[in-house]
Amino acid sequence: MPDISLTTLVLLCAAALVAGWIDAVVGGGGLLLLPALLLGLPQVPAAHILGTNKAVAIVGTTGAAATYVRRAPVRVGTAARIGLAALAGSMCGAFFAAGIGSDVLRPVIMVVLLAVAAFVMLRPSFGTTADKGPVTRARVVAAIVLVGGGIGFYDGLFGPGTGTFLVLALTAVLHLDLVTASATAKIVNVCTNAGALAMFAYQGTVLWGPAALMAVFNLAGGMLGARMALRKGAEFVRGVLLVVVFSLVAKLAFDQWG
Repeated sequence: MPDISLTTLVLLCAAALVAGWIDAVVGGGGLLLLPALLLGLPQVPAAHILGTNKAVAIVGTTGAAATYVRRAPVRVGTAARIGLAALAGSMCGAFFAAGIGSDVLRPVIMVVLLAVAAFVMLRPSFGTTADKGPVTRARVVAAIVLVGGGIGFYDGLFGPGTGTFLVLALTAVLHLDLVTASATAKIVNVCTNAGALAMFAYQGTVLWGPAALMAVFNLAGGMLGARMALRKGAEFVRGVLLVVVFSLVAKLAFDQWG
């Protein structure tokens, strides 16, 4: 395990707390957590960063999913079918992630961050109410194959923004409102995290010590975020998400090219 200063560990735990909160409300906690790990542990190989990120994220995501299932109208059966496809996809993605270097990972994360920011700004009302259109069998199949398998593969390969992509895709494909989509996404995200983590653990690319401590804070943030989302909706977090996104893009761009 690398030498980690107390200051760095405290900052990583704080990032895990905020990431858990953001992930539970609108998804995309990895947009904060993964860059934080890259910045805080620059000496650690990218594969170990990805594996550690999954070990932290699965705890907070599971806590948020449990909170949502108890209080939100989630179609657990549909979510589970999408989740199984996502688990398989994420294991495949994680298998290919071992060969990725930080110099490749940073630009990809920046592109993802900017894409999410653009969508949030251009479509501020997306998912504020449920679409009344019918959810056909074809839409459910599309959600299983494209949302589950496709986004699951992306989550295993890179990860940041997966929760947000799931929320947006589920809202569009299954006609869900944003809060119900967030709840469903959490169940699917547990499966993608589990599949990727299993592969990373098999490859020995997880820093279990820091991950265990950060996971406690991620869990607290996830459960708090889920309760706030159910009580207030997702609108209040959009401004915070944009600030975080642009701050991280600026920092990653400086580290890459500054």
